Amino acid sequence: MLNLRFIGPTGCLLASSLLLGGCFDPAEPKASAGEERRIRLAMLQPPRSGLTPLSDDAFKLSRWSNTETLVLLNANGDAEPALATEWQQIDQHRWRFVLRPGVSFHDGSVMTAQSVVRSLSAAINAAPKPRILDGIELSVSTEGARAVIISTVVPDPLLPQRLSSPQLAILAERAYGANGVVNPLLAGTGAFVLTEINGTSSARLKRFEGYWGQKAAAPGIDVSFVPDGSARAAALRTGSADLVEAVPVSQLPLIAAELIHEVPMPRTNTLYLNTRVGAFRDPQMRAAAAAAIERQPLVDNVYEGRADVASGLLGPALPWAAPLRQPHPLRPTTTVKGQVITLATFSDRAELPEVAVYLAQQLSAAGFVVKQEVREYAHIEADALAGKFDAFILSRATVLDSGDPLAYMFSDFACQGSFNIAQLCDPQVDAALTQAAAIAAGAQRRQAIMAAENRILATNAAIPLLHERVIQGEAAGMKNAERDPRERQLVTVRSMIASGQP
Repeated sequence: MLNLRFIGPTGCLLASSLLLGGCFDPAEPKASAGEERRIRLAMLQPPRSGLTPLSDDAFKLSRWSNTETLVLLNANGDAEPALATEWQQIDQHRWRFVLRPGVSFHDGSVMTAQSVVRSLSAAINAAPKPRILDGIELSVSTEGARAVIISTVVPDPLLPQRLSSPQLAILAERAYGANGVVNPLLAGTGAFVLTEINGTSSARLKRFEGYWGQKAAAPGIDVSFVPDGSARAAALRTGSADLVEAVPVSQLPLIAAELIHEVPMPRTNTLYLNTRVGAFRDPQMRAAAAAAIERQPLVDNVYEGRADVASGLLGPALPWAAPLRQPHPLRPTTTVKGQVITLATFSDRAELPEVAVYLAQQLSAAGFVVKQEVREYAHIEADALAGKFDAFILSRATVLDSGDPLAYMFSDFACQGSFNIAQLCDPQVDAALTQAAAIAAGAQRRQAIMAAENRILATNAAIPLLHERVIQGEAAGMKNAERDPRERQLVTVRSMIASGQP
């Protein structure tokens, strides 16, 4: 008997033993040998806001090489030229960006300094603002036809990195309609032109022949939004998609190993301990809990080996972190004599309740009496932030839109942090974070960030467990897909389907 169910907003039916070809838009006629072929892309989440770049949908546009920003980030998080070729800090509050000449929008209009002012002003004045501009006040003005001046109310040494956010993409005038509506159709500067948006089901792009850089190798992209993980896996397994986002671990035994690629994510699964009330107010109790945790069973049994054991807050998605990490001083542990603790997490991420079971066993073996509480995230976040649990397991993004982990550290571990589940207030931690924040992007700032990580770990307020990976599926003919931990790039100018592939 076939198990039929609806998947996602497309309303397609999936038979568990059949290929779900109908959930993908009708394909182009099959290419003959040697003919260029469009890339068929199956994505996890459908657009939430009509693909407006002022929302998280901006990351889809960026992953399709459709929109571009003034700068890009390299693997270390340093800014590199994109639509701006150079920049300099004029004083503490002002930066000058020189624009790349000869850049055309997809509608044929030419990018000028006024184009940049219009796009950045739209983001500055949006309600709500793009996440990257939270708490930031800035203004932008032209300096001739090929330069802009960006000013901040308070000094911001990370301004170039901030401008790399896909939410600050530069679009043609046609994109900006009445009442703040932004429509990206035919409005970007990237290697692929967005020509069609079909609600939350699909989108189509074609190669931009007027692109300022290297022309795209593929003639276009056919995007399908497929929220159902088993459907995405089936599309990869049966060849109806060339590139697939976020293949579920449960589906991997059904897929050829050579089609699977693991990408380390800037996301750490962390145990936060309440430093304000309860058993873990005592630093020695926190040290005892830290000593009790065994990470490898979590990676092996819960994540089936597809995660990395954590030795710090920042994982392999930030390649510079590990070489700069210093051992943090270990506090002497004390004897645990039946202290009762409540260990909580949320059910939205399927692995976390299972992680809680393993941690409860480990902490119980160390002498704690462990009570567990699991709810949906929407129903547990407020209590976690209010410090109502002794311990809380969280899957936490460690690098936000600027590519810099310091914002996460401030949020989670500073005395005034807005997401301080550990209720931590340590003067040495605050001093280390403040010192790092004052340093311009580069090697010195990275060293200061790792010094701040060391101070945080020394408190045992946060016990990093593991670093997560995302699994990207690539068909045999898919070449040069980007495997980007920050999820900003996916199909690039080099991406293509190898000649002769079916």
